Amino acid sequence: MAADTNQGDAQHAWDLMKKITFAMLATRDGEKIRSRPMAAYIRPEEGAIYFLTDVRRHKDDEIAQDHHVNLGFADASAQKYVSVSGYGAISNDRAKIKELFGTAAKAWWDSPDDPNIRILKVTPEEAEYWDSPGTLVSYVKMAVAAATGSRPDLGENRKVAI
Repeated sequence: MAADTNQGDAQHAWDLMKKITFAMLATRDGEKIRSRPMAAYIRPEEGAIYFLTDVRRHKDDEIAQDHHVNLGFADASAQKYVSVSGYGAISNDRAKIKELFGTAAKAWWDSPDDPNIRILKVTPEEAEYWDSPGTLVSYVKMAVAAATGSRPDLGENRKVAI
């Protein structure tokens, strides 16, 4: 794959994540894999995806045991999906917490000065996205494919290093 194609695909993955904004964060809890929805702060210029998290919720313990994480972004109504594999790190960077603190965070904490807030920084290693033309078009293409015995063209699917 040409470098410029990968770069364009990687940018498209970042753009999709920015549009979707929420991700299911999967971490390993011993032998189990746990997922939970979280508001994502997408920063392609930093090569990072940030989350505000609470030290009392055990994500930091799970990431300390195994820093591999997966993020699942989904906009089912538009048939747009992104899966990101990467590495998580927890920090108490108070300046970054203040930078990211906004409306979504106010549902969980009164202010960015809450001592329980931490930053979860995910550094992506690889992303895979599915970008379909839309739900109705996708369902129609599936019905036509089923009737004709062919496979539907459901849009783009790319795996990219980011």
